[in-house]
Amino acid sequence: MARAVSSLGTKLPLMVKGVVEGSKPKLATFIKYAKVELAPPKISEMPEVMAGFGRLVRSAKSGAWKHVSVKEGWLNTLIGLEIYFCFCIGECIGKGSLLGYQV
Repeated sequence: MARAVSSLGTKLPLMVKGVVEGSKPKLATFIKYAKVELAPPKISEMPEVMAGFGRLVRSAKSGAWKHVSVKEGWLNTLIGLEIYFCFCIGECIGKGSLLGYQV
């Protein structure tokens, strides 16, 4: 048992180094896309955002949502759930607890 622990002590730094070196390219790619995708919309993009909301309201009123494919429907459902979960996480962070507000 002691031999296994001592060999783990010599192998662990090499394993950690390998994990860090292997994850650097993926982390750089993540940061590159996160800077673009997770940034809030700029003022210059607001007309495009408002046009998108207008199209959404028009399609809801006209019933165009009834003619989406199953794949699009699932994608829209997943996006809606993602937005809902982000809202819930933000609420928990804002409250400072998981259950109830601190009075």
